Amino acid sequence: MARAIWKGSIAFGLVNIPVALTSAESRPDVQLHMVDSSNHARIRYERVNADTGEEVPWDRMVKGYEHEDGKFILLSPEELESVQPELTKTIEISEFVELSEIDPILFDKPYYLEPEKRGRKAYALLREALRKSGKAGISRVVIRTREYLSAMFVRDDVLVLMLLRFPQEVKAISTLELPASDDKQWHAAKKEMDLALRLIDDMTEDWNPDDIHDEYRESLMAFIEKKISKGDSVSDVKDPEEDEDKGAGENVVNLAAYLEESVKKAGKTKSAAKSAAKSAKKKSTKKSTKKTTRKNAAKKSGKSKSKRSA
Repeated sequence: MARAIWKGSIAFGLVNIPVALTSAESRPDVQLHMVDSSNHARIRYERVNADTGEEVPWDRMVKGYEHEDGKFILLSPEELESVQPELTKTIEISEFVELSEIDPILFDKPYYLEPEKRGRKAYALLREALRKSGKAGISRVVIRTREYLSAMFVRDDVLVLMLLRFPQEVKAISTLELPASDDKQWHAAKKEMDLALRLIDDMTEDWNPDDIHDEYRESLMAFIEKKISKGDSVSDVKDPEEDEDKGAGENVVNLAAYLEESVKKAGKTKSAAKSAAKSAKKKSTKKSTKKTTRKNAAKKSGKSKSKRSA
């Protein structure tokens, strides 16, 4: 297994699939550090009080929210912990949606889900079911101390857990000055559109991301390696190790039985919702019928009173 961020389980109905969560990203960035040119020493950043200019020790540092200019609400570690999501190692799928219905702009960060040995059969079942249905499982997952919205779908033979941005995190396009699609002054002439489509057609190729490289990084690394070969010294900076939390899901004893029970529960939930809707409709119909009867009775009473007075 690759280095896991945490180990837990996927909750699929009553089925638990023990998995390990690993990052799907590999960013071989060239790390450049700030160095003092006089003696080539790393530059250290200090925690300085903005008013006094004095360095602040760790035991005096607290977190605060600036609600007005210069006014802060101080938050202790205990207060912050009280509003944090419950630390859980379960990715509980709450619903399934068409993968094509998820706006790609909501995609944020991908992770791979790798099964543990005792969960491979259930893992393969969920994977193939998602592949055939073309759907994605929506869930919430807690990574370290933050809760994320996520979508689970299939890529090749792996289940991908894609962290999603909440819709509130996406800027509204109404803040941009855009040419309106229904404004005729921006409509292209037929010749212009034909030429644009022809250009797109001529430039269309099969997408092969393996042919695309980070040219800047390759050029920078080639330049650095050239300097190394000339005898310049380079510090070897190790990446900080990621936390590997322990935890595992429960073993699946009878997969078909759990699935059948899950289907029954889902069916009961749907039927209960339908019966509730029907009951509400009946009550609404009865109320409207009573109101109509009362109105008719009132009308008749009014007519009889007018006849008497006449």
